[in-house]
Amino acid sequence: MPLATADPQRFMAEADASRYLLGPWVLPAVELAGPGEGAWYTRAYLPALSLPTALAVNGGPLPEPTVRALAVALAETLTVIHGQELTHAGLCPSAVLLAADGPRLTCFGAVRAAGPDGVARQGVPGLDAGSLPPEQAAGGQPRPLGDVYALGATLAYAATGYTMPEREELPPALRSLVSRCLARDPVSRPQLAEIIDVLADEGSQGPPVGFGPATRAETMLGPGWVPARIVAAIVHQSASVLAAEVEIQAQANPAWPPPEAAPVPAALPPHRY
Repeated sequence: MPLATADPQRFMAEADASRYLLGPWVLPAVELAGPGEGAWYTRAYLPALSLPTALAVNGGPLPEPTVRALAVALAETLTVIHGQELTHAGLCPSAVLLAADGPRLTCFGAVRAAGPDGVARQGVPGLDAGSLPPEQAAGGQPRPLGDVYALGATLAYAATGYTMPEREELPPALRSLVSRCLARDPVSRPQLAEIIDVLADEGSQGPPVGFGPATRAETMLGPGWVPARIVAAIVHQSASVLAAEVEIQAQANPAWPPPEAAPVPAALPPHRY
């Protein structure tokens, strides 16, 4: 559902556009409100934790290898989106979900939905002020280098728990690059290709071979890419949803499941946001 301050038509336009996003680390809309309905859309269910929830479960910031893998995956995703001649304009910690196989980026177009170009967006409810590029906060049109700023703020949050930490609070390997991402002047921010080159594992360079990973991020997102506490929370969430689905099916049809059959839940319905 859109925020109270968001224009429903802009909200639905961004949701509709998200259905055509490419890349392995996006979670687009799969169903939209019909004519005459209130504004809403759904995304397919994926066992995952939002980045703020993941930090809470972990008891603090994420380890550096996890942040590096997250950075490369998100930078590759933004590269694909920019290649579609689009700007994400919605990246912030709460827009990033951590799943067992990698992150997912949501909230496409949140900044555009929150306020039209030319109108200051600073302080608009629902927009993360710490991740909002200064030029967009002032009402400027979202552009690709604004996504780089939001990426830097999100990585800073993952590494420290704050979107605008002191430079010394950042891990040494991330300090220079994240600080440049957070430059107020867009032209001083790094390109996404540089972020990928600096933070990707050395062994991930070069094109895929045979059935090898298709992206450099995939080599960094194997088992254990997130701490064990987060994996356990994701597994618990998935089991809880499956159990709830079984209970719903049983209540709707007392004869389900058949006596001699093991309970197999139906496909999970998409969640509404």
